[in-house]
Amino acid sequence: MGQYRELLQLTEDQRNELHRWAQSRTLAAGDVFRARLILALADGWSYSQIMEKLQTSAPTISRWKQRFKQDGMAGLDPRHKGSRPRVADAQVQARIARKTQQRPADGSTHWSCRKMAQALKLSKSTVQRVWAQARLKPHRLDCYMASDDPRFEEKAADIIGLYMNPPQHAAVFCVDEKTAIQALDRLDPVLPLSPGRAERHGFEYYRHGTLSLYAALDVKTGQVQGMTAVRHTSQEFIAFVEGLVARTPWAREIHVVLDNLSAHKTKDSAVTGRSRH
Repeated sequence: MGQYRELLQLTEDQRNELHRWAQSRTLAAGDVFRARLILALADGWSYSQIMEKLQTSAPTISRWKQRFKQDGMAGLDPRHKGSRPRVADAQVQARIARKTQQRPADGSTHWSCRKMAQALKLSKSTVQRVWAQARLKPHRLDCYMASDDPRFEEKAADIIGLYMNPPQHAAVFCVDEKTAIQALDRLDPVLPLSPGRAERHGFEYYRHGTLSLYAALDVKTGQVQGMTAVRHTSQEFIAFVEGLVARTPWAREIHVVLDNLSAHKTKDSAVTGRSRH
C-alpha cells in the first residue's frame, strides 16, 4: 500500500501570501523556509521529499504543519522572537558623544570604535550604534580657511551678486590655474585588459617637463575655456585673459573673478584689466 499523504487545504489568499513569502529576498530566512514548507505540504510532497529539499527534519515539518492547521498564517510566526538588541540609554549616549568631541589621550588623530570602547568600558558594538544614530564620523575631516581680509564680506557679496544676477550684456568668468602639471610618458607599453586582469601600465616613465593650465568658467553657460603654457608668469596670464576678451565680442562688460596670485597683480596685468574692462 502507498503512504497516505494528507494535503493541507489553502485558500487562494493564503497561497498567494505564501508564494510572496517564499520568493521574497527581504524577509527573514525563517519566514521563507516556513512558507516553502507549507506550500510543499499543500502540493502533496512527502516528508522525505521535504526533508531532502529543505534540509530539515520530520519533527520540524510536523510542528509547523500542526501550527498552520490550528492558526493559519498566524501559526507561522516564530514563538521565540530572539533577544532584543541592547540600546544604550541617554546617559551612555551622552558620554560617548562628549568623549568623541575630545582628543584621545594617547595623541592619536581621532577615535576608533575599539579605542572608544576601551576608554569608556563599553562594547565596540555599542559605540558603533551610538555613532551611527548620532551620525558621528570621527575618521572624517573637513578643512576650512578663515580670511583675514577686513573687506571679506563686502567682496564676497559683490562676487555672489555677479554669480546670481550678472549685469545685462556682461560676461562673468571664474578664472584659476593649475601649475606644475607633469607631462609624463610611459617607457613600457600599456598592456590591455583581459578577462580576470585589469589594464596594466609600466611603472617607469619619462618626464617631458611641466605645463601650466589656465581655465575660465563661464558662470552663465557653464562652459570652460582653457589654455596651456610652458611658463607661469604674468605674460601668460595676460595672453589668456586677452583670449577670453577676443572670444567674447558681444559682451559690453567682462567680469573676471580670481585669487590674489602674484602673477595676477603685476603692473602689466593691472593695465590690461583697466583697458579691457
